[in-house]
Amino acid sequence: MSQSNPNKITALYCRLSQDDGLDGESNSIANQKSILEQYAIDHRFPNIKFYVDDGYSGANFNRPDFQRMMSDMEDGKIGIIITKDLSRLGRNQLHTGLYIEERFPQFGVRYIAINDNVDTENAESNDLMPFKNLFKNKGCSGKVICCFSLFRHISAGQPHRLCVPVWESCVA
Repeated sequence: MSQSNPNKITALYCRLSQDDGLDGESNSIANQKSILEQYAIDHRFPNIKFYVDDGYSGANFNRPDFQRMMSDMEDGKIGIIITKDLSRLGRNQLHTGLYIEERFPQFGVRYIAINDNVDTENAESNDLMPFKNLFKNKGCSGKVICCFSLFRHISAGQPHRLCVPVWESCVA
């Protein structure tokens, strides 16, 4: 998988659901675009193209621009897909993992999740990938994704983010 094939698209995928909008500016489409574009420029990835699903849940993959991106991938147009983090690709860890580990490689596509340090071209960065999306939970991401939380976001007025282990039940 070549990172600099100038004939292939570097797909910069952004997604924001209405629920994600509650997380504030950090997940905004404008912020995601800025982060993705700068990353692509810094790493000299060619032929960048944005695919944006604004207002669509990450719980499924029936999103217009995600489907358009998949169509372009299946047509052999895409060489790299980049997201801000794993949750922007999808919140269903099983299906997200199938795309990353099966579907993308089937079409020779490299996948990068910037904030999660995932790059399918670097096997070492992927050892913990299945767990990274699993442990995004109510405490750290603001969403209830699993029925228990291993980590809770503790800020205590600090400018940095710290997750510490805790167990808590999920009340439906």
